[in-house]
Amino acid sequence: MTRSKGLKNRSRALLKKSPRKRGAPPPSVVLKEFSVGEKVVIDLEPSVHKGMPHRRFQGKVGTILEKRGRAYVVRVSMEPEDKVVVVRPAHLRSFSNSG
Repeated sequence: MTRSKGLKNRSRALLKKSPRKRGAPPPSVVLKEFSVGEKVVIDLEPSVHKGMPHRRFQGKVGTILEKRGRAYVVRVSMEPEDKVVVVRPAHLRSFSNSG
């Protein structure tokens, strides 16, 4: 039997929430605003499927380039070149508050 090769392949531990944090996030998380040029951390929110980037971007720091609809365009520095990712605000958090 062949192994699944979907987008969420081998991400069970990565996309699992602790029991006390289960369920949908509060509206303040989904409606966060960021400004162009701001540094953000891509932090996947498992309960929000729309606008979720690929799991390879989990934990990466990027810069907001523009707002596109409800989402943001983020440039992430990866080797050998920078990647541009379109991400909804539920999957972003401010770099200064990343602690």
